[in-house]
Amino acid sequence: MKILHVVTLHTPDHAFGGPTRVALNLSKVQRAGGDDARIMALGDGFEGRLPCEVEGVPVHLFPARHLLPMFEVSGITSGALLLAARRMMRGADLVHVHLMRDLVTLPAALLALASRTPLVVQTHGMVDPTEKRVAQLTDLLGVRKVLRQADAVLHLTETERLDVNAVAAPVPLTRTVRLVNGVRPQERKPAREPGRPPTVLFLARIQERKRPEDFVAAMPMVLAEYPDARFVLAGPDTGALPGTLELARRLGVMDSLDHVGPLDHEEVLEAGRQADVYVLPSIEEPLGVSVLEAMSVGTPVIITRTCGLGPDVAAAGAGRVIDSRVGEDGRNALKVAAAIVDLLGPEANDRAGQAAWDLVNADFTIEVVTRTLRRTYEDVVRRKGRRVKPSSPHGT
Repeated sequence: MKILHVVTLHTPDHAFGGPTRVALNLSKVQRAGGDDARIMALGDGFEGRLPCEVEGVPVHLFPARHLLPMFEVSGITSGALLLAARRMMRGADLVHVHLMRDLVTLPAALLALASRTPLVVQTHGMVDPTEKRVAQLTDLLGVRKVLRQADAVLHLTETERLDVNAVAAPVPLTRTVRLVNGVRPQERKPAREPGRPPTVLFLARIQERKRPEDFVAAMPMVLAEYPDARFVLAGPDTGALPGTLELARRLGVMDSLDHVGPLDHEEVLEAGRQADVYVLPSIEEPLGVSVLEAMSVGTPVIITRTCGLGPDVAAAGAGRVIDSRVGEDGRNALKVAAAIVDLLGPEANDRAGQAAWDLVNADFTIEVVTRTLRRTYEDVVRRKGRRVKPSSPHGT
């Protein structure tokens, strides 16, 4: 099957995060199974020519034109990308659009509808009811049409399904399919060697919604119990890094904090192996790939109740799920710190680490996810009355 994934952006430091990582993970497994899966996106931040391949997956990248800078990622586009997408869709069996309110994935989805190419859309928690006028206009001009007419709409959680239905109203969505994020199975890491200082990891985009300041604000309380603990702050800065580092300076904990910046995929897994606890105090995190990657190597996690993985982690005992309500000081430092101290205990750490590893291998491997997705693809193509073309490179 010839599958074209359309996602908004790819950068050298993976600053766009989850949607691009999901598209890459799915494409790798699909190609290993004999499908011709590839990715189309904007490329930004590269020196020299844009890559034609990322992690073994063919990619069609086009220079990002920052048409509306005030809207950040939602305001970038490329006329050349949209022309190429229209051409490539004619040779594709199915288009999988990782949809958001932007000038890349939304017009690409509309092109797929116009060409009558089987269309699957996945919103990654990025399309929900909003009071923002520009977003409401975008919904009126195209998002609702895409959600109503797509052959399948993938959702991560029941909350996302309800949100997408609310945006698409008044027509109810009857072709929704739950598809969780998945990661590659990994060997479980060994227990921390005696005498090695404990390590606590925050690995995500450094942005306000991820609440890296909660991570830093918890440090003094953890250091009171574990004076030699190391705290690793990893991920690309998308606006919150200066304030986070300034907070660390004010609290006097800079000597215990390692800011390592963005990491590639193998470095992400290695950081998870080196960590004893992974912390993501994010608000409204749909279903974090970085959380799954930490658990895939046997690292217990601390997440909030508004994370889509909260019920799974709580039920499995794969870490700690804390309240996401912001306290009077604007942070959840006490809750984060208490959970870290709890999970740094050897018995609790080993038990939660094993549960985390078991949970990923039972329910969240990329192989499990792609089997569900394959059935969805086949159903969509069959309903469209299409015959799958032999797998060979797409037209360019």
